[in-house]
Amino acid sequence: MSTNAAVAETFSDILNDLGGIPLQRIRMDPQPGAATINDLRRLNGQGGMFELVDATLVEKAMGWRESLIASLLCELFRQYLRQHDLGLISGPDGFMRILKSQVRGPDVAFISWDRLPNGTVPQDAVPEIVPDLAIEVLSEGNTYAEMSRKRREYFHAGVRQVWMIDLSERTVAVYTDITKYDVFDEDATLSGGDILPGLQISLSQVFGELDRRRPEA
Repeated sequence: MSTNAAVAETFSDILNDLGGIPLQRIRMDPQPGAATINDLRRLNGQGGMFELVDATLVEKAMGWRESLIASLLCELFRQYLRQHDLGLISGPDGFMRILKSQVRGPDVAFISWDRLPNGTVPQDAVPEIVPDLAIEVLSEGNTYAEMSRKRREYFHAGVRQVWMIDLSERTVAVYTDITKYDVFDEDATLSGGDILPGLQISLSQVFGELDRRRPEA
């Protein structure tokens, strides 16, 4: 069989293509490169948390603190959307087929009504939709290359803005294009811009959730 330097030949090559993610996050059955959207639906329907990347099932990296921040953001977005009915918000298990061969599950995503088929809640467990805003809360299991690739996919698919939240540094990188970004610390307030006009999110409130303690009796 002929070979080509641009074609993956080893499992190490596949890992590199996926962004150098830890081996334990890759599902081996079905084997990498042979997984389908139906495999994803089946496993996630059984309680899994997998994304489909280049026909490979990759377990979504998530931790308890990351889940806490994602749930808070969902709450803040829903409070806004009750007053401004612009679309829907989804959480970490809201998987969507953003490209033909790619299924991603942003930790938080806003999808405007115009991007939802017939302007209604999707019935498919993994709908073919692209969010206006995708938010990722970085976990220890994420690699820089993985998140860089994911960000590129989001913008290629048509996502308008991507937020990358770093809990260890307590900062948020707001991307408006693949390489255009601003980094905000916990003293800043994020704006919804022209995607969610009037939305204001205090990062001190968001990161302050990590410091909460039981009230004194």
